[in-house]
Amino acid sequence: MPSLITPRPRSRRGRHLAVAALLSALVTPPAVRTAQAALPVGADAPNFSAEAAVGGQAFRFSLADALKQGPVVLYFFPKAFTSGCTVEAHQFAEATDRFKALGASVIGMSNDGIETLKKFSVEACRNRFPVAADAGAKVMKQYDAALRMVPGMADRVSYVISPQGRILHSHVSMNPDGHVDATLKAVEAWRAQQPSPQPTAR
Repeated sequence: MPSLITPRPRSRRGRHLAVAALLSALVTPPAVRTAQAALPVGADAPNFSAEAAVGGQAFRFSLADALKQGPVVLYFFPKAFTSGCTVEAHQFAEATDRFKALGASVIGMSNDGIETLKKFSVEACRNRFPVAADAGAKVMKQYDAALRMVPGMADRVSYVISPQGRILHSHVSMNPDGHVDATLKAVEAWRAQQPSPQPTAR
């Protein structure tokens, strides 16, 4: 006979422990993970603006404005100050000059609050590039970058967006290693296809 005892609802502490365990799995993943979905190459990149921070200072980031200067590397990360996200931010910081030399800019995005991201932009991003707050996880959902198990949190997904607002490349892996190399190669390939500037007549 089936039991008539109703299971007790999980306590608040139990829920917190479950979330903590999930976060631990996210930020200390195995070396290889099956890629999740991402926007396909050639798709229109959804336009957005968001509160962001660089060097501890808040400002309003606009994708449309950034694309006027060249390609944008937009990378989503789960949570500031977790081990994998800190490693990834350090790697993008170290590669910032290489992206700039190719005419590209970098911005990270998570659903952390702007005050947290102000600190993260200094300590992890080393004042080299901005990070944006995705309030309500709206942008990550538009970019198909939300975690399946926790839709309000970003997966680790990196995009390269052309100045025309199209997806040039996507790299999906919870392992932070590889995102910089993959996006840098995509930007280099884009640059190689651009026409050389014509010499000015004298």
